[in-house]
Amino acid sequence: QIRSTYLPNIWQASSLNGKSFGIPWYLTTRLTIYNTDLLKRAGIAKPPATYAELGQAAQQIKEKTGKYAFFATFVPQDSGEVLESLVQMGVTLVDAEGKARFNTPQGKAAFQYWVDLYTKGLLPKESLTQGHRHAIDLYQAGETAFLASGPEFLKTIANNAPTVAQASAIAPQITGDTGKKNVAVMNIVIPRDSKYPDQAVKFALFVTNDQNQLAFAKAANVLPSTVKALSDHYFKDIPANATTTEKGRVISATQLQQAEVLTPKLKDSKLLQKLIYENLQAAMLGQKTVDKAVEDAAQLWNNR
Repeated sequence: QIRSTYLPNIWQASSLNGKSFGIPWYLTTRLTIYNTDLLKRAGIAKPPATYAELGQAAQQIKEKTGKYAFFATFVPQDSGEVLESLVQMGVTLVDAEGKARFNTPQGKAAFQYWVDLYTKGLLPKESLTQGHRHAIDLYQAGETAFLASGPEFLKTIANNAPTVAQASAIAPQITGDTGKKNVAVMNIVIPRDSKYPDQAVKFALFVTNDQNQLAFAKAANVLPSTVKALSDHYFKDIPANATTTEKGRVISATQLQQAEVLTPKLKDSKLLQKLIYENLQAAMLGQKTVDKAVEDAAQLWNNR
């Protein structure tokens, strides 16, 4: 009965081997924030919906404006966005036994996608050295056309770069052929050795109930994980003279229907990201072929 209160895909994301490890709390999902002025200058009518379209747009933006389309980080300890992009492009990262499954034509094509963008000069050089915060800095400076981020960052942009904020509009998250969208889930977890497990569960259910989630989501500009709170008109109706933030809220709430946690729940998930990013970097710098980079990452993962 409690389980049915929460969005099914989100409850599932908070379970491992059929057992729940936490109560879902608030959610965030990426959107595409884009600079309408830069797109106009590049002669692009609408923002890209897929990575393939993003690659084409990147070429056009660079040629017409000299700017970059976007920034993605390949720093092993940083954002998982590039790892998630592989899943969106149809790559299976690991099988049911936890063995590497990405040494496939899809895996190689996904590596090739990022290598091509980098070698053609369509990704900033600092993609290999700077973390995801740099994406916000570049976007605010008017140096990139797209920012993959949650609507909660719109306020930051408005404060730091009012001119860019004024030119900014919002579109759904960019995805691959799978159409999959990412969601990040914050859970409330009760430690196994808690002295008061029953009270802790009651408190977790209180914090995450419909009413409290709705109030918290409004205050923090995030999304709730319960069916009822998400179906509130606040997440469904776009006012006539809506701000970019209000539009972003409705688009991100709509995305939740197809959203899932894209990277597998693994004890060593950070290591998987590290091995993939390090080998992807080697291919981007021309130190390895794409085939070798994919093969090495898979082998290192399986032999860890």
